[in-house]
Amino acid sequence: MTKKVIVPDKLSEDGKKVLTDHGFQLIEVPGTTPENILKYGKDADGMILFVDQIGEAVISQMPNLKIIARHGVGYENVDLQASQRHGVWVTITPNANASTVAETTLADIFDLSKHLTTVTTEMRKGNYGYPLTHLGFDLAGKTLGILGYGRIGHWVAKKASALDMRILIHNRTPKESPYGAFVDLDTLLAQSDVLTLHLAATPATKHIIGRAALSKMKSSSVIVNLGRGSLIDEQALIDALKNQTIAGAALDVFETEPLPKDSELFKLDNVLLTPHIGSSTAESFSRMATDAANEVVRVLDGEQPKWPVNQVK
Repeated sequence: MTKKVIVPDKLSEDGKKVLTDHGFQLIEVPGTTPENILKYGKDADGMILFVDQIGEAVISQMPNLKIIARHGVGYENVDLQASQRHGVWVTITPNANASTVAETTLADIFDLSKHLTTVTTEMRKGNYGYPLTHLGFDLAGKTLGILGYGRIGHWVAKKASALDMRILIHNRTPKESPYGAFVDLDTLLAQSDVLTLHLAATPATKHIIGRAALSKMKSSSVIVNLGRGSLIDEQALIDALKNQTIAGAALDVFETEPLPKDSELFKLDNVLLTPHIGSSTAESFSRMATDAANEVVRVLDGEQPKWPVNQVK
């Protein structure tokens, strides 16, 4: 019997080709919501998942399911305990998007330092005097703080090392780096002109940037978050941006996604908002789709996955 795999219809064609070349039937859905999964693919053997939540209520109704392959590195949207209970592997694509997210991080840093988006918006309104009253700042000579030194943090440090910035790094487990010095968290907060977050979402990292952390930062500093929304206490950040406790922020991830339309963040002119696009390039999407698809192939062919985040007996 032909094995079936649920995939988002927006999945890169490269990933779809990997699956069809191995004889699998694709069930393409407009979104991998629980409703769509159960409506179109209840009997599926595998699944490639973007950022939709999936847990016991869905997994328990899919008797053939063997693997949930995440299209990316985060997996907090998947109930690992439920997956393990039902013998379902959960995998990630750790090598596919790190360099891309690092590039997007640098793009946000450049934007914040030169007010590129706000200047463009004001120019379109005919306000050519805006840049003179909203001067940017040089990156050379400033301190870049990197919170979290996994694959993405490493790539940020490597790429930023060409900017003549002093680089400080804080990680739960100190590592050697040719690009910067490891410091404690309080030092990182106090000395960073630009603080960029690259931690995984765990109970230990939830709201690691809250009121106490923000109060230790320079009033001229900015925060960039392409990690996970839960790393920042959103209301504390809003208050800090309003009160100019810090100067600005660039946010690509949020505690609730998509960001609710009534969020106060939309009303602030010192925050750059993007809808979780850190890895949104054709090349990165192709790599993530291909790597996720290859994990599905391995598991459905009876092999061990290459990048599991749980264990299945």
